[in-house]
Amino acid sequence: MASPITPRGRAPQRQARVAALLRRPKLWLVPSVLATLVALVLSLLYMGGILDPSVSLHRLPVAVVDADTGAPLPGQRQNLGAQVTQAIVAASPVGSVDWKQVSQAQAQDLLASGKVYGALVIPADFTASVGALTTAHATTRPTISVLTNPGVGSLGSSLASQINQNAAHQASLTIGKELTSSPATAGVDATTRLLLADPVAVTTQVGHPIGQHSGLGLSAFYYTLLLVLSGFIGGNLIHNGVDTALGYADSEIGPWHTRRPTVPINRTRTLVLKMWMTAGISVLTTTMVMVACVAALGMDATHIPLLWIFSYCACLAVGLGVQAINAAFGGIGQLVSMFVFIALSLPSSGATVPLEAVPPFYRFLGAFEPMRQLSAGVRSILYFGARADAGLLRAWIMIAVGFALALIFGFSMTRYYDRKGLHRLTPQPAAEEEPAQA
Repeated sequence: MASPITPRGRAPQRQARVAALLRRPKLWLVPSVLATLVALVLSLLYMGGILDPSVSLHRLPVAVVDADTGAPLPGQRQNLGAQVTQAIVAASPVGSVDWKQVSQAQAQDLLASGKVYGALVIPADFTASVGALTTAHATTRPTISVLTNPGVGSLGSSLASQINQNAAHQASLTIGKELTSSPATAGVDATTRLLLADPVAVTTQVGHPIGQHSGLGLSAFYYTLLLVLSGFIGGNLIHNGVDTALGYADSEIGPWHTRRPTVPINRTRTLVLKMWMTAGISVLTTTMVMVACVAALGMDATHIPLLWIFSYCACLAVGLGVQAINAAFGGIGQLVSMFVFIALSLPSSGATVPLEAVPPFYRFLGAFEPMRQLSAGVRSILYFGARADAGLLRAWIMIAVGFALALIFGFSMTRYYDRKGLHRLTPQPAAEEEPAQA
């Protein structure tokens, strides 16, 4: 009996059974190991850096301003402003806070450049106000001001604010002990004594305000994340699209499977093609990110031309890096680039949890991981007047370094493969477009 013929004139092939395939250990091995390892590493990376920021504090920069001009109280060599400042610096655990003792103008400059997470300000009349509490001429309650800096991120600003408030409260209690033990307050009533026990008021205000539509200081992080994702996803789409168009990868959309004729081209020229396409398509993706964020959603943003140029260069640097990694590592290149640009970069960005509040491993990654560099540049443009010393200069330098590394690494690997005759695929003829067998 003749074999049955399919409508296309070919004998049907026997289909593999799912149950039989599931019993093959080798089929399970690679995906099981990779999926398990990725889940484990991602869990350790993302949760390891955020569980206890206060314990991981390492030299969190905070300004302290002693503007007190009052004369020392009787029996003391220093005014209270100097005493409080010294006590605050000495009381902090060694290495946890980097107290910067500066003038009020210098503190404002540090806040405006994002170099400190907050400031503690002792006013000029502090000693005089405290001294007046023991007399009948007291008119105002002594005040210490806590200045926040939301542009460095809500968590970082909150940590600095909490540190400053605790320091000011401890200073108030210390001063209160001296006042209540003074002979001058021996005859005061119970209400006054209660006031003297904790005499200093602590006020909190924004030291360097940002726009209302800035996500409480998180818009810079999410905007940077969009740039990195656009470069990463766009680079991989271009990589797969070019390989499909040149016949080095199959295309399967729904039930339709297509294999194009293989175009003779070596690895180096293929990488050149992909990088040129990345440079061109990044113009569109960058523009769409800005249109969506700034125009459609109303994100507060200044220096729009500079923001676009920086965004384009940032997106392009990531895209070129993706192409270089894919060219070097082949099939697992997308997994490698995911770790380089996403998995390792997010927890070490310092945009949500300050690097000064994460374990040392993340601070090490933050020295070179791209999202840390890019978020500093975006933050400078959005919140700190595009100041070079607010992170923008370092961001430009690291973008240039990223360009150079992508080009050197990518073309070094492809030229090596080409010289060794390691061709990507044996050319195959085109196949007819047909529904894939289920």
